[in-house]
Parts: sequence; C-alpha cells; structure tokens
Amino acid sequence: MAMLTVRNLPDDVHRALRVQAAQHGRSTEAYVREILALAVKPEKRVRLGDALADLSRQVGLTNEDFEIFQQ
Repeated sequence: MAMLTVRNLPDDVHRALRVQAAQHGRSTEAYVREILALAVKPEKRVRLGDALADLSRQVGLTNEDFEIFQQ
C-alpha cells in the first residue's frame, strides 16, 4: 500500500480528527483513511458501463440494434 504524508496540517484540524476518530472508536489513521476513501470514491459514483446501459434503455435500443457492430 502507498503511504501519504500530510505536512503543515493545522493543530486544530489534527485535534478535531483525533476527537472524531475516538468518538467513532477508530484510530486517527484509520479514520483519515476512511474520510479520504469516501471523498474520492463515493458510493454513488457513475460508472461508464452503467451510464451507457441506462442511456440505451432510455432510448429503447435492443440487442438487435447492436448486431451491426458484430459484423
């Protein structure tokens, strides 16, 4: 796994992270990892394949419409 160092983190931010981590029964490191993961990989992110499938359903495309690409 990669390591990340955050420099010049204000003391009040570090203190708030420690307090919130303790309130959630987590270490500060584990809590910050969770925050970062949720920030960059939200659960409801749109995946390209899902978006294309939804679009084809909305316009009424069928498998037969895509047979031309198999030739």
